[in-house]
Formats: sequence, structure tokens, C-alpha cells
Amino acid sequence: MSNIEKTVMGVDLGTQSIKVIIYDFENKKIISTKSQSYELISKEDGSMEQQASWWIDGFEKCLENIDDKLKKTVIAIGISGQQHGFVPIDKNGAVLAPVKLWCDTATELECNEIMDHVGGEKETIKIVGNKIAVGYTASKIRWLMKNNKSAYDQMATILLPHDYLNFYLSGKRTMEYGDASGTGLLDIYKRKWSDELIAALDQDRDLKPCLPELINADDINGIISPEIADAYGLNRNVIISSGGGDNMMAAIGTGNVKTGMLTASLGTSGTLFAYHNKPAIDPDGDLAAFCSSTGGWLPLLCTMNCTVATEQMRDLLEVDLEQFEKLASFIKPGSDGVITVPFFNGERTPALPKAKASIFGLDSNNTTNAHFIRSAMEAAIFNLKAGLDAFKRCGMTFNAVTLTGGGSKSALWRQICADILNLPVRILSTEENAAFGAALQALWAYQKYNDAPISIEKIVDDHLKENKVKSCSPNDETVKTYETVYKNYQSFVKLITAHYQ
Repeated sequence: MSNIEKTVMGVDLGTQSIKVIIYDFENKKIISTKSQSYELISKEDGSMEQQASWWIDGFEKCLENIDDKLKKTVIAIGISGQQHGFVPIDKNGAVLAPVKLWCDTATELECNEIMDHVGGEKETIKIVGNKIAVGYTASKIRWLMKNNKSAYDQMATILLPHDYLNFYLSGKRTMEYGDASGTGLLDIYKRKWSDELIAALDQDRDLKPCLPELINADDINGIISPEIADAYGLNRNVIISSGGGDNMMAAIGTGNVKTGMLTASLGTSGTLFAYHNKPAIDPDGDLAAFCSSTGGWLPLLCTMNCTVATEQMRDLLEVDLEQFEKLASFIKPGSDGVITVPFFNGERTPALPKAKASIFGLDSNNTTNAHFIRSAMEAAIFNLKAGLDAFKRCGMTFNAVTLTGGGSKSALWRQICADILNLPVRILSTEENAAFGAALQALWAYQKYNDAPISIEKIVDDHLKENKVKSCSPNDETVKTYETVYKNYQSFVKLITAHYQ
């Protein structure tokens, strides 16, 4: 450690935990990784919330476990955060209410109210490039107005989770374009706040002053405050980069910064995203037309049930992680006819916020723990496969997919992904791609801030390396099997859609 002079810190503020990494960019090594889990408040109306103070507590505990000398080497901090969360703060910076998260489905009515005000879903897409999907920040703001008027009236600034951690560290209230596009209030064509959508939130109050300054992805949010630096044992000149949403940072962390690349994130939610050099607007509205955190655009498909499905099944069957994959590996592709539709949290794509999970195709031979487990793993990827058609509608094709997220650590799941998506699966040597992407963005911003700019393409080329041992290719026979099973899966989704629409 005595030879390390400069490092960057990457932070991933996730749904279930916060992770902190220290990256020695000169020797290209992650030299410290710490994490801290926290709770999730779940309510019967579909609300999913957390206290912002839990994030700060988790961040503090991570830093407490990092060597004091190592912390002094940090020159820049980049923060990745779960998208769409709504952190309302007052003029003094106090958080006014529990944070409604991306997976909150209690605001379906507010989504429709906002879109109806501007002429409906298609008109909303025409104005800002996106519909207001359940979970987007815009509907949460209107929900607060209707359900907690006192907090709403005191609200001075609207922040997202990563913005709030930036604010905590620097005292600066900013937002970058990638994460801002997930609010539903950003005109992704012109990269500016939409007057029409902001007005649709509240016809009696102008909320534009509550939206923070928009900054570029390679800009800095600010310099760490002296009080925070001293409290954590960091240098007082540490810069805080713009940061971004977890998917935007994972795009950097998987090298998805130029056209032709596809990333699949197998986390609590499942996402597919790809860099594009122009807005990619899906006429059917399945793709979120986000901006990237690298100056371009990042069309993205999000499903609300990925590792959630397998965790639910694991808890139900009381099976630990090691047994989980072992049991599933005994079952052949297609799970002998067992098909899970994994809408445990409702679903965003397709838009079925009130839907429930279902299991079809059970008989006396396939009603086993192993079949349930394998089927849940397959279901998460079937849901993502539907998203590939949306990318094709936007004229985008791919030759491989890079996996990230907790699910990517499973060899079986990697192969299932390759076979269902019919694409070679690429795995990188660095596993914490969102935190690592945030660290690389911090390095990018630091170089610009110090008048030594370098392109983000050059940075990812220099610092990312494929793990060829873990990468895999589709099996032709299994691909054919899954094509048939996928058609059956789609038929069951249609049944559920008809019931819950």
C-alpha cells in the first residue's frame, strides 16, 4: 500500500446494499471492497421505501472498515445510485419523507394523471421521448402532493438517490442527464427540463425551481465539504463527479460507451441497455429512451423481477445459494414444462403493476424444488428476451451481450442467458460493474478538472478486461428448445395481461 499514490472511489447505492470500492487506476487493481446492507419498507399498496439516513449509515460503516492510509489516497469519488427514487429535501437539506424507490408501484394512478394532462401516453412520448412508467420519479412527486401535503409544501429540491449522496458529500444540488432522464421530466431530445411535463405535476405550483441544475457527465458535482472530509479521514480536495444512475454507471463499467454493444444487468431488476449516438424512441414504449452518462443516449428495457424471482423461490423452498444452482443444474432446459411468470413485484415491461406471479405446467413428475428453481431462473431471462424486439424496432442489433449484476456470478445463469437470448455472453474481470463504472467516471471527471482530459472510450479500453473463462456461447440445440418454451411463456403472459389490465 505504501507505493499507492492516487486512487478513485466508486460507490454503488443499490436497493439492498451500498458498496464502496477503492480503485488503484495506475496499477489497474481494485484494492478494497466494502458493503453494507439495509432494509426495504414494503407495504400492501405496492409502496417500496427506504430512509435516506440508512444510506448514509451504510456509507459510513463501509468507510470505517477501510484503512486510514488508503483513504488518504482517494482523489475523486463517483456515485452510482438506484434510478427513479425520489428524495424531497427542504431549503436546509433535510429529507422530508421516506424515499419512494424505483420498485414502488403505488403511483399507477399518478402516472396516468400526468400523461392525461398532456394528451396521453403517445403525446408524452412525443414531448419527452418517454411515457411515465410506474416507478418513474414524476409520479412519486405527484403522489407526495396528494398524500403528504406538509412535506410537499416544504420541498425545496427534488433529488434522486445518487444526487442525495452527492449533496451529502459536497453540499451541491445537481443532477446529470442520464439519471435525470429517468424522472420522466427531461426532454431527452433537447436535454432540458420539459415545461409541459413539469406543469402536469401540479397545475397550482411551479416546480421548476425544485429541479436541480443539470450538469454534463464529465463535470464535477463539487468538492467534498471540509467537515465530511475530516469526519471520514479523506483529503479536503477530493472531487465528487456527476455520478449517475446504476444502469448508466454499469454501462461505463461494462464498456458500453459506443454503438453495437448490449449489456444485461441481472440484479433485483433485470435490464437490457445499449449505447446509442442518437435518441432511440420505441414507438411501442417498451424501451426507456434514456440519456447515457457519457454524453450519448442509453435506450433501456427494465423488468421489475430478476433476482427477485429466484430469491423468492429460494426463501420459499429454504434452499441456500450453493444448493440452489446445484439443484437447477440437474433439470434440463425448459424445466420439463414448468413455466414461471415471475411478476412478484408487479411488472413494468409489460406494464402490469398489479400483476401477480404464477406457475404453469405442473404435473406429478415435475413438481419438485429443482424444477421450480430452474424455471424461475429461465423466467427472468424470458422477460428480458422480449426486450430484444424493442431494440430491433429502433434499428439496433448486437453480436454479444455483457452480463453484470449478482445473477452474472452464476455459471448456470450465464449459460441460460446465452441460450435464451441466442447471443455469446461476455463476462468482465471486474464484477462490481456499477461501482467500478462510477470509479471510472470519477477518473474521467478528475482528468478534465485537472486540464488533462481523456475520452471515456480510452478509459474503458485501458481499464476493462474480459474474463474468457467465465464467458460462454449459445448451444444450438438448447437455443431451439428455448424458442419453443419462450412461445409458451408468451402465451401465459398474455393470459395474465388479460386478467390484470
